[in-house]
Amino acid sequence: MNSIHSSISSVLTTWWNARRWILVLRISLGFSAALPAFVLQAAAGAVGDNPIGIPDTHHQTSQRSVTLDGQPATLSRYERRDGRNAFLEGEHFSTVIATDGTLKGFANISLDLVGNPLPSRERAEQIAAEFLRKATPDLLTSLRRASVTLHDEPILLSRAGHNETVQLTGLKFKARSLADGRWFWVIVGSDEKPMLFERDLEWATLLARRKTEQWLHDRWIKLQDIPQVDKPSRWSLPWTH
Repeated sequence: MNSIHSSISSVLTTWWNARRWILVLRISLGFSAALPAFVLQAAAGAVGDNPIGIPDTHHQTSQRSVTLDGQPATLSRYERRDGRNAFLEGEHFSTVIATDGTLKGFANISLDLVGNPLPSRERAEQIAAEFLRKATPDLLTSLRRASVTLHDEPILLSRAGHNETVQLTGLKFKARSLADGRWFWVIVGSDEKPMLFERDLEWATLLARRKTEQWLHDRWIKLQDIPQVDKPSRWSLPWTH
């Protein structure tokens, strides 16, 4: 399993290095985005190491082929090596990567981030901009900032034979690409690092919720895995974002 972990880490590193030239080009040309000046100034100096890394405390437990709005992608899931809350709806680190190597999203759902003070909204927006500048600079070329709000992700815990659900709270920077009208967001955790990122999200305006599949969210995955005959319709599923 260590070899699998190393292999996936190599894929993420290769993905990052392949996009460095794009990042350098964006920095040299500059970009136009509806972000506060102090955020852009901080992001301009944010070039550094790969901002996405699988925690050393985790190992890969599954990988599956999925689709996002009809396009193929790969969902990889990592759970804690010590077995703590290592089950669906528990703690996990997951990635969704398209066949062309585009990072569609990742989630770091960790009990270690629960109950700690969050950064200010201004700081969270700055962190989000830094992450986007490093990982997905194409999203910064033309965007409209929507909001920075509190966001909860549930974590199912198993303690002394009893289950309970706690809320992992972060600050969600939400924006829309003016190039294609799709949405993206970065959720910043109490450690002042992105804990969840998703991009290229289609929105159902009349229903006020996303259309794009939620492969990083366990409650949604559970409904995909039930027998087809018992599966509810797409629009009755819990679209929570």
